[in-house]
Amino acid sequence: MSGRFGGDRAEITESYGDTTVDVAPADWIELLTYVRDDLGYAYFDWLTGVDDPPDAFVVVAHVYHPAAHERLLLRTRVPREHPHLPSAVGVYRGANWHERETYEMFGVIFDGHPHLVPLLLPDGFEGHPLRKDFILAARVAKPWPGAKEPGESGHGAPSRRKTLPPGVPADWGPPDA
Repeated sequence: MSGRFGGDRAEITESYGDTTVDVAPADWIELLTYVRDDLGYAYFDWLTGVDDPPDAFVVVAHVYHPAAHERLLLRTRVPREHPHLPSAVGVYRGANWHERETYEMFGVIFDGHPHLVPLLLPDGFEGHPLRKDFILAARVAKPWPGAKEPGESGHGAPSRRKTLPPGVPADWGPPDA
């Protein structure tokens, strides 16, 4: 791996017995092709995004070498302002569904994808719900479940100041519960 990408194009780390390779977005397709064709990682397992505020998304792919029974985690960082990455569908056809889901949930655009359209969310849904800055309106529309604070169980015990659930901005007002 280091012979192909050199010390400055790929960072290879070991953690808990798994090997991880980090590359720049420009090297993404070359890395996927290299591990499939030259190293034998023929099985594409999954691909997803990770929101890494404040400036990037990390795209992560997991591939497997069936004969050697080895896993490999491949990662690249795309900037939040311009979240574009070449599509891996030409290398691993199984990436199709995963790229569509990552596009829908995080807003990462996979250039060259054959059919990059929403997959899971209802028609007209706005936003990308797995981004950390996405406001979960359901947390405001419905009372926070469970009696976590004194007095919330409805048994008349004294109540402390009510707080908003995690992920709800302070300017959305106090909860109705």
